[in-house]
Amino acid sequence: MAESEPEHDEERETDGERRRRRAQFLRELNEAKALRDRVQPRRARAARMRQQMRMRTFRW
Repeated sequence: MAESEPEHDEERETDGERRRRRAQFLRELNEAKALRDRVQPRRARAARMRQQMRMRTFRW
């Protein structure tokens, strides 16, 4: 029963709080990606190339 209590807290949280938490998460995620790119430039370049290929072959 203790597991259901946090769900009620999430329902009560305001839209603004959720957006702030999401913005903070996305900032940290971008920082982590930038750090990974600096530490592993070859792997980052390969990932960029794969993403470009994915976008080229994507059909609407």
